[in-house]
Amino acid sequence: MSCAVCYVTSPKDVGEKLAEGLVNSELAACVNIIPQVTSVYKWEGKVEKEEEALLMIKTRKELVGELVEWVKANHPYDCPEVICTDITEGAPGYLDFVKSNTKAPKADVC
Repeated sequence: MSCAVCYVTSPKDVGEKLAEGLVNSELAACVNIIPQVTSVYKWEGKVEKEEEALLMIKTRKELVGELVEWVKANHPYDCPEVICTDITEGAPGYLDFVKSNTKAPKADVC
C-alpha cells in the first residue's frame, strides 16, 4: 500500500465541508486546512486573484482517482485544482494510520 498527498484549493467557506466529506467517505485519513492562501491564475483570458483555503489531503495512492472524482462532484468550481503526488517516505506509524483510516480500494473485476 502506497500513500499520496493531494492538494485542493477552495473558497474559504467550503474547505471544512469538503474536508469532512472526504474523511467521512474514507477517501482521506486526514485533511489539513490551511485557511488562507492567495491564488493568482488566468481564467477565461483574465488574470484573477483570490483568497482561498488550501486542503492538504492524505490518502492511499489507489484511491486518488476516486478522490479526484469526489472533489469534482462536490466542489463549487467548474475546474477545481486537484493535484496529487506520492508520499515516498514517512513515519511508518503515520502511514499505517492513513491505511487504517481509509477504505480499501475497489478490486478490479475481470
